[in-house]
Formats: sequence, C-alpha cells, structure tokens
Amino acid sequence: MIKTDCLVVGAGFSGATIAERMAAGLNLKVLVLEKRDHIGGNAFDKLNANGVLIHPYGPHIFHTNAGRIWEYLSRFTEWRPYEHKVLAQIDGKLVPLPFNLNTLHALFPASQADQLEQLLIDQYGENARVPILKIRESASENLKELADYVYRKVFLGYTTKQWGFRPEELSPSVTARVPVLISRDDRYFQDTYQAMPSEGYTALFRRMLDHPNITVRTEEDFFFSRNRIRARRIFYTGPIDAYYDYRFGRLPYRSLHFRHENLSQAQYQPTGTVNYPNDHDYTRSTEFKYLTGQQHPDTAIVREYPASEGDPYYPVPRPENKSLYRRYEQLAAKENNITFIGRLANYRYYNMDQVVAAALSRCGVPA
Repeated sequence: MIKTDCLVVGAGFSGATIAERMAAGLNLKVLVLEKRDHIGGNAFDKLNANGVLIHPYGPHIFHTNAGRIWEYLSRFTEWRPYEHKVLAQIDGKLVPLPFNLNTLHALFPASQADQLEQLLIDQYGENARVPILKIRESASENLKELADYVYRKVFLGYTTKQWGFRPEELSPSVTARVPVLISRDDRYFQDTYQAMPSEGYTALFRRMLDHPNITVRTEEDFFFSRNRIRARRIFYTGPIDAYYDYRFGRLPYRSLHFRHENLSQAQYQPTGTVNYPNDHDYTRSTEFKYLTGQQHPDTAIVREYPASEGDPYYPVPRPENKSLYRRYEQLAAKENNITFIGRLANYRYYNMDQVVAAALSRCGVPA
C-alpha cells in the first residue's frame, strides 16, 4: 500500500500546477500518476527524429491577460516573445485570421471594401470584436451580405469539419472565440502576454514538478492503481464520465488525428498556421519553427484532421451535453476528498491560462 498526502491524476497543466502548489506551498507529499509515457499533457513537446522541436498533440501557443498567471509560470521558464499569426485560404488567396479590415480589403474590390469598412466602424466602433452571428443580424443589408460571405467562406466549413455541427448548432462561445475584428490587427490573439517557453513546454513542466515532495509515475493508469494508494486528498484531471464508469453514458468529445511531416527545407509556409476552411479534409497546417524560434536546416509541420473517435480533446458545447455533464457533476459534488479539475474533468473548453487559473483556485493555495 502506498500512502501520500495528495494524489494527482494527470501531469498536464492542471495536475502540474496542483502538484507544485501542494508540495511547495503546503509542504505536502504528492504522488502524480500519468497514463502516458511523458509529463505535460497535450502541451508536451519534443525533438523529432531530425532534431526539430515539435508539439506532438498540435500547436500550443501561450497567451493570457492574467498577470498573476504569467508571473506564476514565469517561475519555471524564460519566455520567447511570440505573437501568433494565422492565414486562411479563401478563394485561392491567403488572408489574415481572425477576419479583420485587412482581410476585407484583400478579398473585396477597393471601393466596396472602403464602404463596408465604414459601415462596420459606424455600427460597432473601431477595434470592436464582433461574433459573426451577431453581424448576420444587422439591419444593414450590406453588412448582412458581408456576414453571409464571411460565414460561408470562413466559419461554416471550418466549424463543420472541426465539430461535426454547423456554427449555429453550437454554443455561441465557439464562434465568439474567433470574432470579426474591426481593426487592422493581424494577430490571432490580442492578449497582453503572448510568448512561448524559451526551452519548450516539457522543460517548463519538469521544473514545476522538480520538488523533493513530488513523485511522478508515468505510464501508470489511475484506475489500475487506485486500490493500492491511500491519499488524504485526490485531484482528478481525467474525463469525469470515465471516473464514474460512464454511468449515465459517455460525454461527447471531438478528437484530432495528427499527420506530422519533416521537410528538408528551411521554411514551408508563410506563417505559423494556415487554416483551410473550405479545402482538404484537414483544418489547418502548423509549422513549428515559427512558434519555437528554433534555428534548424529542416522544418516540421503538422496537419490536423478532426474526428469523432480517438483521444478526447474538445468537449462538444451543446445543451444536451451540458445536461449530461451536470448529472456527473452532481455525483462529484457528493465526494469528500476528490476534486475534479481541468478540461476533461469539468467538461469545459479551457485555454492553457484558464486551466492554470482554475487549478490555482481549486487547490486553494495562492500562487
């Protein structure tokens, strides 16, 4: 029998944050169990066979407006400033995303673009971030036509591939994540803090978990080991429906299949990520050297193919799924010493900084 103060299930951002705070903040003994053969969760990065630093589970770009989250993570890494830029292939052209005034002028004749720009500014104001479904409700026929164009060319195909549903069939939070920008800001994110860990995410996680009170066991499944461990408190970051053996049925997730490719050339595409809303089975292609700043004669890309089966990545934001989650949440509320935290345990579409913020809040130890 193994005894510990805290058992943490999962070594991603949620688990690593909780483990670090419990060990360093409260001087408790912490055992971390990770089913995979590495720490870092989906943010794990590594060198591929040719020595290019890649993200095996797709690109992870750090951005936040929360100064306390930035300061907390800065204890474990230096940062490389990086502002992510995305292009989308629309009507044979590569144009900036989110859709902004530069995109407008790239796709429409100059006089029409000037007129539409003024209409957008008059109705929503400069620098506004407007969900596409809101623009579709405009009283202006010209803006409605613009919104329909953007909806068809930018949102519809991508959302249908990514989620298996049309945009209006999902929670408004989905389309709100990539709004129309009434500005010429080509950055994909507008957060105050935007950067990448200078030595990569895995190095960051190693430092978070490098504490004498923390023991990490990879390739160990909690469900096979739980009866051999006695812990005063458990933090579980896996799928909440799996914890309860799918008592009420499985919570739906969207998965991703990744096709990585190493190329014997210095550069493949003009920016970090190129989206393909209307072309190909994949949604986007990312070239890692833009993100990492690595100098290497080769380059590496990944293409992402959404799927309904596979590892759970994205909770599907629909009312019936939220209702099903609430049933599991009610079971979790009755537990005495178990805290459910993270994207899978809380069935929420967290960004990385939101995961860290939630973990800090739930463990109750100030950063």
